Amino acid sequence: MEINLTGIAMNNNRSAAVTFMSFTGMEKHLSASFLKTDNQTEMFSDVIAAMLPKTKITDLSEPVSFTIKHKKSKTEGGLMTCVYWNDAGQDKFWSVEGCTANYSNENYTVCICNHLSTFALIMQMKDESGSNNLLEWINNIAVILGLAFFACAIITFIFCSWSAKVNNTARLNLCFCLFLAQLLFLVGASHTENKALCSVIAGALHFLFLASFVWMLLEALQLFLLVRSLAQVKVIHKEGLHSAYLLLIGYSIPTVVVGVSAGVFPEGYGSGQICWLKQENNFRWTFLGPVCFILTINLFLFCAIIWHLRLTLVHMKSDISKIKDTRIIVFKSVTQFVILGCSWILGFFQGSTLLSYLFTVLNSQQGTFIFIVHCLLNREVREEYKKWFSCLCVKQGV
Repeated sequence: MEINLTGIAMNNNRSAAVTFMSFTGMEKHLSASFLKTDNQTEMFSDVIAAMLPKTKITDLSEPVSFTIKHKKSKTEGGLMTCVYWNDAGQDKFWSVEGCTANYSNENYTVCICNHLSTFALIMQMKDESGSNNLLEWINNIAVILGLAFFACAIITFIFCSWSAKVNNTARLNLCFCLFLAQLLFLVGASHTENKALCSVIAGALHFLFLASFVWMLLEALQLFLLVRSLAQVKVIHKEGLHSAYLLLIGYSIPTVVVGVSAGVFPEGYGSGQICWLKQENNFRWTFLGPVCFILTINLFLFCAIIWHLRLTLVHMKSDISKIKDTRIIVFKSVTQFVILGCSWILGFFQGSTLLSYLFTVLNSQQGTFIFIVHCLLNREVREEYKKWFSCLCVKQGV
């Protein structure tokens, strides 16, 4: 181990000492399986530990270097990873944060770390089955297709003429946030080489996905208010919150969540593998927590919508136009729940390859579902498309 004790002593009454230990056999208990990665892992060294006893200030003036001997021959094509033991409450695991492999040969690896802890070497081998590459390829194609339909839906919501009973504020902003989130994730999530940029991308993704879920909730709430009005009036008027209040709620809630999260744990954005939230200190629950809460409320709203629709249909006898409107809303309620709920719920069950593929396809095609349900299956929108197409044909002289 190479450490600048002189620099540490300058901040500790001109005295400093370091303790360096090696634990034989400890790798059997702190195995490589505790490293959170999709790659195959294997322990390649003894577990070592370094600490500064009787030192009030433990911040290192410069990184510390460890030269760690391999316990076996290095595998060709394997990635030697320097890790430290992260004891974050109940969640204990090997982490790569703050440690990098500076040099490695057949016999030893030099690790550079910006803190002292318990360390080890873990060899990572990529899965040769190719399933991850296939999943990534499918995801990219599906996301690009979904983005195209998101763009079509956004253009439609902005330029089409809608009846007075329809308020598209929530739907438009939902499409806008999901479009930006999926586009940014597609082009920026893998840029981990620049830590500052990666943190910014992770923070932006955190905000955009949270905003998307808030808009999903507001869209479900708008639909609930519309359904409730069916049992009270003969003609469906525009229901729900004013657009200004929707915009305030839709963007203030994710701003507060991201702002508090960044203030409490600013190091939680961006990791060594993807520009997203780190797993340390359960930081990902700053996203998963609100998501679970919103999905639960959406489920209750869906049940309430179905209940109100059932009561409405029971009391309807001869109002054909109203029955038709109600049946359309029933259909949209079911599809809305599939679009805004089921695809995200699958994200919590990623234990099998089939569920991973299903989650990738459904989640990336939200733009496609929204475009089909709210644009292609809407008579008013189809009439607008015909007008646009006719004007285009006239301009081109067809």
